[in-house]
This record gives sequence, structure tokens and C-alpha cells, in this order.
Amino acid sequence: MRAKQLLIIVGSLLSAGLFAQSNPTDISVKPERVISVDYRNVQGNLNTMFKECIGAGRANEGLRADWQQQLAYVKKECDFKYIRMHGLLTDDMAVYHEDRNGKPEYNFMYIDVLFDFLQSIGIKPFVELGFMPSQLASGSQTIFWWRGNVTPPKDYTKWEDLIRHLTLHFAERYGVDEVKSWYFEVWNEPNLSPGFWTGTQEEYFKLYQYSAKAIKSVNKEFRVGGPATAGAAWVPEMIAFCSKNNVPIDFISTHAYGVKQGFLDEYGNSGTVLSKDPMAVSGDVLNSRKQIAGSAMPGLQLHYTEWSSSYTPADPIHDSYHQAAYILEKIKQVGNAANSMSYWVFTDIFEEAGPRFTPFHGGFGLLNTQGINKPAFYSYQFMNKLGSTELKNSDTRSWVCKNTTGNVEALLWDFTNTHPGDSVNNQVYYIRDLPAKSKGKVTLNISGIPQGTYTLEIHKVGYKANDAYSTYLAMNKPHDLTKQQVAKIKKQNDGSPVSIESIKVKVNGIFSKVLELHENDVYFLNLIKE
Repeated sequence: MRAKQLLIIVGSLLSAGLFAQSNPTDISVKPERVISVDYRNVQGNLNTMFKECIGAGRANEGLRADWQQQLAYVKKECDFKYIRMHGLLTDDMAVYHEDRNGKPEYNFMYIDVLFDFLQSIGIKPFVELGFMPSQLASGSQTIFWWRGNVTPPKDYTKWEDLIRHLTLHFAERYGVDEVKSWYFEVWNEPNLSPGFWTGTQEEYFKLYQYSAKAIKSVNKEFRVGGPATAGAAWVPEMIAFCSKNNVPIDFISTHAYGVKQGFLDEYGNSGTVLSKDPMAVSGDVLNSRKQIAGSAMPGLQLHYTEWSSSYTPADPIHDSYHQAAYILEKIKQVGNAANSMSYWVFTDIFEEAGPRFTPFHGGFGLLNTQGINKPAFYSYQFMNKLGSTELKNSDTRSWVCKNTTGNVEALLWDFTNTHPGDSVNNQVYYIRDLPAKSKGKVTLNISGIPQGTYTLEIHKVGYKANDAYSTYLAMNKPHDLTKQQVAKIKKQNDGSPVSIESIKVKVNGIFSKVLELHENDVYFLNLIKE
């Protein structure tokens, strides 16, 4: 059996001090942190809002083969339900044209190719309505390398007609029941003016009103929302506008990032500093939920349709092993406050600032351009592997779950914000070799496990453990990676267990494991019943 074949390897790991099986009578073992749960003491169904949605750069990138290959892989490993992206209506999607008489013509062929692919891999669109087709735009101002027009429509009725025809097309092509399960979000970050929207707040609300009217005219049960703002802005104002004017709204959407300054870095040139606020990002989410609860529409869903540690696609924290623990920390802190938390984004195939020239450049993605798993990827893969039933657990940096086959899964981490503060930008700090300091030991105790033989697999992310950037750094950061170098980085950071062993649990037995813990380590333990 596989487990028996690897016992020799496990033995060498144990002798090296990587892991130690605890002994309740050994008084020399004094773990600094103890996670104690009872297999029979259930919290309830695991909240899986973390995998409801994932971000992507723009719709046109979704026509690329490598983008599609990476999304299929991420869907398989992390099981995201929805995907949200910019640029669905931008000129490179060829959606809108006016003839010489100003009569609109619609073309949904590129959107069909993209959405058909999404359907084929079992992921739904979280439809962001933007940006403005140039022939419908009131101005020429654009954003990003790919020039998304950010001006209001020259004719709001023509905008309404476009959205109605698009929605009707979706209903005809994919079926009314399917489209009922989608979300329609109006625009992106209109509070960042003139960056993403040259109009006023009042003009955004007008755009929303015409959009909502168009969507609901096709089917009243289709879901529409906004304001998709940066920095958790405009939530009370949005609800008040819809309530006062009897405008339909099914959900609130907004965004949050964990750095201290700014909300827009169009070409990735700004320096950033990771916030020292322990409730960065998650504090915004909790406050948004509080604002909704105190509003005229307390039952609205809340979707954070973008979030990450940093808002720029040139921030090396995104590549760092620190990011894995950061993700888990924020998801855990949010709890039940959000219906979804859409990480921005799944891949470094992302061209807001134009095509990037190096394999690790601080891109947002869970995967880099060559499809190499970053530490952030494993946070989502590990969460996806948790069983459907969560056990009661007072530890704030772990989940322990079980599934219907009798297996037990535990995901635990340390989060330590090691950033030195305002004097150093992320762009200087996180490109360094950053060894992790010891945080002592952590003990996991699980009582009441059914008697039997189990295979214990232990996975780890941390400094030089599924830490692709450190492998790249050890190669002296080549500007271009050869196929052989890509294969080497992937192999050294492929998520394989660091330990596999056979465990026997006696009647009313207790499973106990002691792990060495360093700053920002992440451990996933899978106890598989044989």
C-alpha cells in the first residue's frame, strides 16, 4: 500500500524534527497553541462562500487557450461557482455598432464563445455590465492598456436597449432557469472618478436604474445589483436611492483591499504598504453587512466582488508565501457576513497594465502566466478539500471538518504581518528572501474519532514549501523561463504531501498531532479512513 511504502520517508522526516507525534504523558511537550475538537460536536454545514466566485481580468482574455486551460484547472481544484470579469461590453468584444443612421446593431458572438466555455466547465458568469462601447459613449476617456471606455452613455435609452437585448439573448441561449441563477452587476468602481467613471454618483444611479429596468423587463426574477464600488463605498446611498425611487436591487456589491493608500493603480506603478490593521478587508465586510442590516432593505445579499491584500497588479505580496495565510485569515474573520468573497484574480494572464514581461511580477493571480501554482492557490485548494460538516472549534485560525465517508480534514495556519511599516513599500520588501521565524508548536487534538485505521496526509505551504517565488529567486530570477525551468518550479511546488503515515485509532480514541509552526505557515491535514 502507498502509505506503507512511504513510512521510511516519514521516519526520516520525524527524525529531522519536522513533525512529532504527541504523547499525553510526555511533560516535555509544551505546545504554545492547542486546537481541540470533538468529532461528535458539530458546528454545522461548512460555509463555502470562499469559493462562490473568482475574478478575472477582462472578457477578451477569456478567448485565449491558455486562460481557458488555467480556468479549467482552477475550477477542478478549487471549485469556484462563478467568475466575474471586466470588459464584457468593451470594443474588443465587438458587441455594439451603430449604422450610418445611428441605428444600433448587436453582436454577441464573442460573448457566446466565452460563456459557452464557462458553461462547459461548470462555472457561471457573474455578469459585470461594462465598460461603454465607444459608439454608445458620451466621451473618449478610457482606462487600462486595453482602453475600456469609462464615460456615461450618450443615450440612456440606447444603453437600456443594449442591456435588454443582451439579457434576452442570454435567456434564449442558456434558458431562463439558468440565467435566474446568475448575477448582473452594473459597472465597476464608479466612485473612482474619473478613473472608472467620469460621471457623478447621480449619473451612476441613473445608469443603474436603466440597467435594472432592462434586466427585469426580460424576467423579474433575474438578479441585479451594485454599486461595485472601491473601498466599500456608497452602500447606504445605493440602498437609499433604490428604496426611495422603487428601483429593484437584489444584492449589494463592493470591493476591499488590504493596503493603506489609494484604490487605483492603472499601470502598476504605485508603491503600496500592507496595512497593519488586523481587521483590514474583513472589517469593511463586517461594516457593509451592518449597513445593510440597518437599512430599508436588511435582507439584501452582500457580495465582495473583488478583494485581495493589494489593489495593484505589481505587488510582490501576491507571489509571496505570506499571501496564503493572509487569504485564510481574512476569510475566517469575515465568517457569515458575506455571501461571496471573490478573490481578484485566478490568473496572471491579466493585461490591465499591458502584457507583463517577467514570470513573477506581483500579479494578482493564483497562478502565474505559465500556470505555476502560487502559495495563494493552495489556500483555495485546501479550503475546497474541507469536509462538508464543520466541527465546533474555538481556535480562530483553523477549520476542522468531517465528511460523509468518515474522513477528517483540518486546515490551520499562522498569520504574522512581518511588514516593517510605512518606511518600506511592498515592492521592496516582498521581493526579498524572507525566512520565517519559529512560532513554536501547534497541537491538534481530535477526540471521539471512530475506531479504525487511517492514512494521514499532511500538506504544507510556507517559506520554501510550495513557495514558487522562492524557487524562482534561487534561480536568480531569470527574465524568461525555459520549459525545463517551468517544469522544475512546478515539480518542486506541486502540493504533494510532506508526510504520509498510517494511524490506528482505538475505541473512543484521540487523534493528536504536534506540528512545528513558523510565521505564515499553512498546514492541511487529511485523515482518510481505510
